Amino acid sequence: MVVNYSWAEIDEAAAVFLKAIEGHRVIALHGELGAGKTSFVNAVAQLLEVEDAVSSPTFSIINEYRMANGGIIYHLDLYRLKNGQEAIAAGVEDCLFCGEYCFVEWPENAISILPPSTVHCYFTVIGTDSRKLQINL
Repeated sequence: MVVNYSWAEIDEAAAVFLKAIEGHRVIALHGELGAGKTSFVNAVAQLLEVEDAVSSPTFSIINEYRMANGGIIYHLDLYRLKNGQEAIAAGVEDCLFCGEYCFVEWPENAISILPPSTVHCYFTVIGTDSRKLQINL
């Protein structure tokens, strides 16, 4: 499935995305730096009624957000990790297999530890104000 959106349409794209991934919890977010992965996670988190501000977990590796219904969203950024072993040492594997939403930026740095059911999403910059999101279920 492909979703094209502008920044003004990001909330609508996030709603389409949530419907498309229904039943899946681990989402790998592929895309170059500046492609809008964190902004998209922020839009999804708002739809899932996260009360805290979503920020990039580049330095913390894992950010945890609570939803109004008590559920958790894990937002991971594996950019600084070299491989699956470093990801496991950082606690990434615990998030991946906990059953909660888990959004993983730079998943290629630890692709070997992702569950087989992971949804892979590819962000492409189309212009300064538009993005293409390809969702591979």
